[in-house]
Amino acid sequence: MPRAIVDTSYSTSPLDGEPMEQTEAERLASVLKALADANRLRLISLIQSSPAGEACVCELTEPLGLSQPTISHHLRILTDAGLLERDKRGVWAYFRLVPEALTIIAGSITPPKQRHRRAAPAPRSR
Repeated sequence: MPRAIVDTSYSTSPLDGEPMEQTEAERLASVLKALADANRLRLISLIQSSPAGEACVCELTEPLGLSQPTISHHLRILTDAGLLERDKRGVWAYFRLVPEALTIIAGSITPPKQRHRRAAPAPRSR
């Protein structure tokens, strides 16, 4: 099984002023590539918005108008990237979003709040 690309070891953001390590940059780029597809973004949205927070492959073909093998291909890419978890039940596979995955991705591309804000000079009283 491939190593999940999304993990909690991201120590820096490319926007926080600290250089990102090569391996972190490669992992983040792989995740962003997995997300850079309209069908995959729709799959994440469909899975997340389903009543149980998970969906079977068989439930995803009609909304996207794609074949089951194509849906499975996209789901595998999202799973390999660490964005989805897969649970096999009989002949069907169910997928759910990894809870912290999108938070980690968002945190890695969001600049931190300004660390040291300059205090506005206090008005002088007379």
